[in-house]
Amino acid sequence: MKTQEDRLNYLIEKFKEESLEYKNLKTPADVEDKKILLRSLMNVRPPKETSGEILKVQDEYLTERNKEKGIVYLKDIKTIKETINSKHPYSQKISVWQGDITKLSCDAIVNAANGRMLGCFVPMHTCIDNCIHTFAGVQLRYECNKIMNEFRKKYGDDYEQPTSVPIITDGYNLPAKKIIHVAGPIVTGTLTKSLEQDLKKCYKNILDICLENSLRSVAFCCISTGVFRFPNERAAEIAVETVTNWLKQNESKIDRIVFNVFKQEDKFCYEQFLQQ
Repeated sequence: MKTQEDRLNYLIEKFKEESLEYKNLKTPADVEDKKILLRSLMNVRPPKETSGEILKVQDEYLTERNKEKGIVYLKDIKTIKETINSKHPYSQKISVWQGDITKLSCDAIVNAANGRMLGCFVPMHTCIDNCIHTFAGVQLRYECNKIMNEFRKKYGDDYEQPTSVPIITDGYNLPAKKIIHVAGPIVTGTLTKSLEQDLKKCYKNILDICLENSLRSVAFCCISTGVFRFPNERAAEIAVETVTNWLKQNESKIDRIVFNVFKQEDKFCYEQFLQQ
């Protein structure tokens, strides 16, 4: 197909065709509205195999979309040594970067998932889980479901991935090679020591999975903040503390750790704890 709009129109029609609920949905004329519709159709699409032609067109479309958004390389992200003149013992291995994690070209990015591990099914939701699944492509949900099906065979149909236990998948159309999905702790009332320990395990287990898979760079999102209600400042403090302790034993085994933030509040918190 010659143009992005050709690909966009094709994918909308194909994803509508396979859905009883949406097959008669009217496609808007405006290109931006079409992009919203395609993302929404991808968001609600159940995990299943997709024909080779559809995947080919989707991959071409998403490759161009990701280029349009802009790819950010690690060489273009300064370390905390360079940005805040940090005295942290690993200041040349750590960065704080504010932006869209789906733009990052690194060995792995971290997805703040839930126990189902299938991505966000809410159309156009702004959560990181939705964004990552959207721009990786429909293959990601399919792979996640295959992994979860294997667990269900062992542990039962109601199985959900435990808090702090990550799974790793391909990055598909994202600039990152791999995605590490983890369900962080959910704060429903008072923040407890147990919840703090669960968040520490998230960071340690993710770094361990990087080690096991020879991944030398990883970008962490702010696990469990936002809708999971973990206090931002304490979450940043735990993240920095856990990563620092891990690096004491594994400094030579990883090249760069990026704390990816979206809010200015989180950027301030991370820089505060990394200044020391």
